[in-house]
Amino acid sequence: MDVTGFDGTRLNMTQMGEGTPMLLLHGLFSSADINWLRFGTAKRLVAAGYRLFMPDFRGHGRSESPRAAEAYPADVLALDTEAIVAQLGLGDDFILCGYSMGARTAVRLMARGMRPRRAILAGMGLQGLVGGDARASWFIRMIEGRGSWPRGSGEFMAEAFMKSNIRDPDMMVHLLRSQQATAAEELAALKLPILVLCGADDADNGSAPDLAAALPNAEYAEIPGNHMASVTKAALADAMIDWLRKG
Repeated sequence: MDVTGFDGTRLNMTQMGEGTPMLLLHGLFSSADINWLRFGTAKRLVAAGYRLFMPDFRGHGRSESPRAAEAYPADVLALDTEAIVAQLGLGDDFILCGYSMGARTAVRLMARGMRPRRAILAGMGLQGLVGGDARASWFIRMIEGRGSWPRGSGEFMAEAFMKSNIRDPDMMVHLLRSQQATAAEELAALKLPILVLCGADDADNGSAPDLAAALPNAEYAEIPGNHMASVTKAALADAMIDWLRKG
């Protein structure tokens, strides 16, 4: 189905399943398909009794890609997600889950006042939130220097992933500049139950255990893999389901 962002931008969204609603937000240069559908995570969550809403962020997947810088104000992804939640009529009675940039967006939503019943932050560490603008700056440098990075470097690998999934890399610069850091004091105010879930070899966004320690009601769980691999593992859905069933 199509939904619209805060400014009317058309956003693609996939729905699956019946039961407890769960909003799943994907990572940078990815999509609902890449992060949630392709490797079976969505199928496992549906089998466990969840109704999934999986939007493609603007500029990603099958959503529109506005080119004007004005289409990417501060916190644009949070603004879009707030509009989606309102259109779906979810209120606060849903589970909010994000991977990498999706986790950063989930935190921004909660810092702005959204209070889902529970939240899952996957592929995210403390520095990726309190220093989120620094991480965005790394990606902007990668995009602006594309074609020049040594084979095998982190920038080379990120560029290759971007080129395989993103139609307009220059538009991504606007999106990245919209990213906002979240202060430690804002994290400390998030008292809802939160699962911090991260690959054992994933430190791309800083320390996930440190993030769990900075949240007043969080639990940390570790699964195999690095930042690119852990989202492809069955262990991702298994850990999510195990935690949700405990609560």
